[in-house]
Amino acid sequence: MPRRPVRAHRIVQGTPNSTETNSTEQQTAIGSSNAPVTLEEPIEAQNKMPRRPVRAHRIVQGTPNSTETNSIEQQTAIGSSNVPVTLEEPIEAQTETAGMRRVRGRTLLSDLYDLDPVERVQVSSNSFGQPVGSEARLLAGYMGILARNANILPINFESWHKVPESNKNQALDNIKARFALEVSDAYVKKALGKRWRDHKSTLKKDYFKTKTTLDERLQNVPPGMLRYQWEEVVRFWTSKK
Repeated sequence: MPRRPVRAHRIVQGTPNSTETNSTEQQTAIGSSNAPVTLEEPIEAQNKMPRRPVRAHRIVQGTPNSTETNSIEQQTAIGSSNVPVTLEEPIEAQTETAGMRRVRGRTLLSDLYDLDPVERVQVSSNSFGQPVGSEARLLAGYMGILARNANILPINFESWHKVPESNKNQALDNIKARFALEVSDAYVKKALGKRWRDHKSTLKKDYFKTKTTLDERLQNVPPGMLRYQWEEVVRFWTSKK
Protein backbone atom coordinates (compact mmCIF):
# COMPACT_ATOMS: atom_id res chain seq x y z
CA MET A 1 0.00 0.00 0.00
CA PRO A 2 1.51 3.36 -0.95
CA ARG A 3 2.30 5.66 1.96
CA ARG A 4 0.31 8.82 2.42
CA PRO A 5 2.24 11.92 1.45
CA VAL A 6 3.10 14.25 4.31
CA ARG A 7 3.30 17.98 4.38
CA ALA A 8 6.77 19.31 4.96
CA HIS A 9 8.71 22.53 5.18
CA ARG A 10 11.49 23.46 2.77
CA ILE A 11 14.83 21.74 3.41
CA VAL A 12 17.59 24.11 4.46
CA GLN A 13 21.03 23.04 3.29
CA GLY A 14 24.19 23.93 5.18
CA THR A 15 24.64 25.94 8.35
CA PRO A 16 22.20 28.85 8.49
CA ASN A 17 23.16 32.40 9.32
CA SER A 18 22.28 32.79 13.00
CA THR A 19 22.34 36.58 13.19
CA GLU A 20 20.50 38.38 10.43
CA THR A 21 20.99 42.14 10.74
CA ASN A 22 17.46 43.27 9.99
CA SER A 23 16.23 46.06 12.26
CA THR A 24 13.32 44.31 13.92
CA GLU A 25 12.99 45.71 17.42
CA GLN A 26 9.81 47.54 16.51
CA GLN A 27 8.08 44.43 15.16
CA THR A 28 5.55 42.20 16.88
CA ALA A 29 6.53 39.61 19.48
CA ILE A 30 7.73 36.12 18.63
CA GLY A 31 4.87 33.68 18.34
CA SER A 32 2.32 36.37 17.51
CA SER A 33 -0.84 34.97 15.98
CA ASN A 34 -0.47 37.57 13.22
CA ALA A 35 2.89 36.28 12.09
CA PRO A 36 2.66 34.70 8.63
CA VAL A 37 3.60 31.07 8.18
CA THR A 38 5.45 29.94 5.09
CA LEU A 39 3.45 27.84 2.65
CA GLU A 40 4.04 24.13 2.46
CA GLU A 41 3.82 21.65 -0.40
CA PRO A 42 3.03 17.91 0.03
CA ILE A 43 5.95 15.67 -0.89
CA GLU A 44 6.65 11.99 -0.40
CA ALA A 45 8.46 11.02 2.79
CA GLN A 46 11.76 9.26 2.24
CA ASN A 47 12.38 5.84 3.71
CA LYS A 48 14.29 6.71 6.87
CA MET A 49 13.58 5.70 10.44
CA PRO A 50 13.41 8.70 12.79
CA ARG A 51 15.62 8.55 15.85
CA ARG A 52 13.24 10.50 18.07
CA PRO A 53 9.64 10.44 16.79
CA VAL A 54 8.44 13.04 19.29
CA ARG A 55 10.07 16.00 17.54
CA ALA A 56 8.22 17.81 14.81
CA HIS A 57 10.38 20.64 13.57
CA ARG A 58 13.03 21.40 10.99
CA ILE A 59 16.44 20.37 12.25
CA VAL A 60 19.70 21.47 10.64
CA GLN A 61 23.22 20.22 11.09
CA GLY A 62 25.75 22.79 12.19
CA THR A 63 28.68 23.51 14.44
CA PRO A 64 27.53 23.78 18.04
CA ASN A 65 27.96 27.08 19.80
CA SER A 66 31.20 27.09 21.77
CA THR A 67 29.50 28.77 24.72
CA GLU A 68 26.69 26.26 25.16
CA THR A 69 25.75 25.99 28.83
CA ASN A 70 23.65 22.88 29.35
CA SER A 71 24.52 22.57 33.03
CA ILE A 72 23.16 26.03 33.80
CA GLU A 73 19.95 25.51 31.85
CA GLN A 74 19.19 22.35 33.75
CA GLN A 75 19.23 24.15 37.11
CA THR A 76 15.93 24.89 38.78
CA ALA A 77 13.88 27.54 36.99
CA ILE A 78 10.56 28.80 38.30
CA GLY A 79 7.72 27.38 36.29
CA SER A 80 9.98 25.53 33.88
CA SER A 81 7.88 22.40 34.24
CA ASN A 82 4.70 24.31 33.46
CA VAL A 83 5.47 25.51 29.95
CA PRO A 84 5.22 22.54 27.57
CA VAL A 85 4.44 23.45 23.99
CA THR A 86 2.59 20.68 22.19
CA LEU A 87 2.73 21.05 18.44
CA GLU A 88 1.66 18.72 15.68
CA GLU A 89 3.71 19.72 12.67
CA PRO A 90 5.70 17.62 10.15
CA ILE A 91 9.32 17.14 11.04
CA GLU A 92 12.08 17.69 8.55
CA ALA A 93 15.70 17.10 9.43
CA GLN A 94 19.05 17.23 7.71
CA THR A 95 21.22 14.22 8.49
CA GLU A 96 24.89 13.47 7.96
CA THR A 97 24.04 12.12 4.51
CA ALA A 98 21.92 15.16 3.62
CA GLY A 99 18.79 12.99 3.79
CA MET A 100 15.43 13.87 5.26
CA ARG A 101 13.27 12.36 7.94
CA ARG A 102 9.69 13.31 8.75
CA VAL A 103 7.23 12.18 11.35
CA ARG A 104 4.14 13.53 13.03
CA GLY A 105 3.95 13.70 16.77
CA ARG A 106 3.86 15.79 19.92
CA THR A 107 6.76 18.18 20.44
CA LEU A 108 7.69 19.47 23.88
CA LEU A 109 10.26 22.01 24.94
CA SER A 110 12.05 19.23 26.80
CA ASP A 111 12.82 17.62 23.43
CA LEU A 112 15.28 20.43 22.75
CA TYR A 113 17.60 18.84 25.29
CA ASP A 114 17.60 15.63 23.22
CA LEU A 115 19.13 17.31 20.18
CA ASP A 116 22.52 16.07 19.08
CA PRO A 117 25.35 18.60 19.64
CA VAL A 118 25.35 19.51 15.93
CA GLU A 119 21.56 19.77 15.56
CA ARG A 120 19.56 22.96 15.88
CA VAL A 121 15.95 23.85 15.15
CA GLN A 122 15.77 26.12 12.10
CA VAL A 123 13.73 29.29 12.74
CA SER A 124 12.83 31.20 9.58
CA SER A 125 11.79 34.83 9.33
CA ASN A 126 9.51 36.86 7.11
CA SER A 127 10.43 39.94 5.10
CA PHE A 128 10.20 42.06 8.26
CA GLY A 129 12.74 39.90 10.10
CA GLN A 130 10.08 38.35 12.34
CA PRO A 131 10.30 34.64 13.21
CA VAL A 132 7.43 32.63 11.71
CA GLY A 133 5.89 29.17 11.90
CA SER A 134 5.69 26.53 14.59
CA GLU A 135 9.44 26.83 15.17
CA ALA A 136 8.88 30.43 16.24
CA ARG A 137 6.37 29.27 18.85
CA LEU A 138 8.87 26.73 20.14
CA LEU A 139 11.49 29.47 20.33
CA ALA A 140 9.09 31.68 22.27
CA GLY A 141 8.46 28.90 24.78
CA TYR A 142 12.16 28.31 25.25
CA MET A 143 12.77 32.01 25.84
CA GLY A 144 10.12 31.83 28.55
CA ILE A 145 12.13 29.12 30.31
CA LEU A 146 15.30 31.21 30.19
CA ALA A 147 13.47 34.32 31.41
CA ARG A 148 12.38 32.38 34.51
CA ASN A 149 15.85 31.02 35.25
CA ALA A 150 17.24 33.17 38.05
CA ASN A 151 20.75 31.83 37.46
CA ILE A 152 20.80 33.22 33.92
CA LEU A 153 18.51 36.27 34.15
CA PRO A 154 18.35 37.47 37.78
CA ILE A 155 15.23 39.30 38.94
CA ASN A 156 17.02 41.63 41.38
CA PHE A 157 17.48 44.42 38.85
CA GLU A 158 15.17 47.41 38.62
CA SER A 159 14.70 47.10 34.87
CA TRP A 160 15.75 44.97 31.89
CA HIS A 161 18.14 47.71 30.79
CA LYS A 162 20.07 47.27 34.05
CA VAL A 163 20.49 43.52 33.63
CA PRO A 164 24.18 43.00 32.69
CA GLU A 165 24.91 42.33 29.04
CA SER A 166 26.89 39.27 30.11
CA ASN A 167 23.67 37.69 31.41
CA LYS A 168 21.73 38.63 28.29
CA ASN A 169 24.48 37.19 26.11
CA GLN A 170 24.49 34.00 28.16
CA ALA A 171 20.78 33.59 27.48
CA LEU A 172 21.36 34.34 23.79
CA ASP A 173 24.12 31.72 23.61
CA ASN A 174 21.78 29.15 25.15
CA ILE A 175 19.23 29.91 22.45
CA LYS A 176 21.76 29.71 19.63
CA ALA A 177 22.95 26.35 20.93
CA ARG A 178 19.52 24.91 20.02
CA PHE A 179 18.14 27.22 17.35
CA ALA A 180 19.49 28.35 13.98
CA LEU A 181 18.08 31.86 13.82
CA GLU A 182 17.25 34.13 10.91
CA VAL A 183 16.45 37.01 13.24
CA SER A 184 18.76 39.57 14.81
CA ASP A 185 20.31 39.34 18.26
CA ALA A 186 18.61 42.63 19.16
CA TYR A 187 15.21 41.13 18.32
CA VAL A 188 15.84 38.10 20.52
CA LYS A 189 17.09 40.18 23.45
CA LYS A 190 14.07 42.46 23.26
CA ALA A 191 11.76 39.44 23.29
CA LEU A 192 13.68 38.02 26.27
CA GLY A 193 13.23 41.33 28.07
CA LYS A 194 9.47 41.18 27.57
CA ARG A 195 9.32 37.70 29.07
CA TRP A 196 11.61 38.70 31.95
CA ARG A 197 9.34 41.63 32.84
CA ASP A 198 6.27 39.41 32.61
CA HIS A 199 7.93 36.92 34.94
CA LYS A 200 8.70 39.58 37.55
CA SER A 201 5.14 40.88 37.31
CA THR A 202 3.77 37.39 37.94
CA LEU A 203 6.04 36.90 40.95
CA LYS A 204 4.95 40.20 42.44
CA LYS A 205 1.28 39.39 41.95
CA ASP A 206 1.51 35.87 43.38
CA TYR A 207 4.09 36.21 46.18
CA PHE A 208 4.40 39.88 47.19
CA LYS A 209 1.47 40.30 49.55
CA THR A 210 0.94 43.94 50.45
CA LYS A 211 -1.11 43.22 53.58
CA THR A 212 1.76 41.46 55.31
CA THR A 213 4.86 42.56 57.18
CA LEU A 214 8.21 43.01 55.48
CA ASP A 215 9.57 39.95 57.26
CA GLU A 216 6.66 37.84 56.02
CA ARG A 217 7.25 39.02 52.46
CA LEU A 218 10.95 38.23 52.71
CA GLN A 219 10.14 34.73 53.91
CA ASN A 220 7.62 34.09 51.13
CA VAL A 221 10.27 33.00 48.63
CA PRO A 222 8.82 31.51 45.43
CA PRO A 223 9.76 27.88 44.70
CA GLY A 224 13.08 27.67 42.88
CA MET A 225 13.92 31.33 43.42
CA LEU A 226 17.29 32.32 44.88
CA ARG A 227 16.65 33.83 48.30
CA TYR A 228 19.08 36.73 47.99
CA GLN A 229 17.45 37.84 44.73
CA TRP A 230 13.99 37.64 46.22
CA GLU A 231 14.98 39.61 49.31
CA GLU A 232 16.51 42.38 47.20
CA VAL A 233 13.52 42.71 44.91
CA VAL A 234 11.09 42.60 47.86
CA ARG A 235 12.93 45.44 49.58
CA PHE A 236 12.82 47.43 46.35
CA TRP A 237 9.09 46.84 45.84
CA THR A 238 8.43 47.73 49.49
CA SER A 239 10.28 51.03 49.13
CA LYS A 240 8.06 51.94 46.17
CA LYS A 241 4.75 51.32 47.97
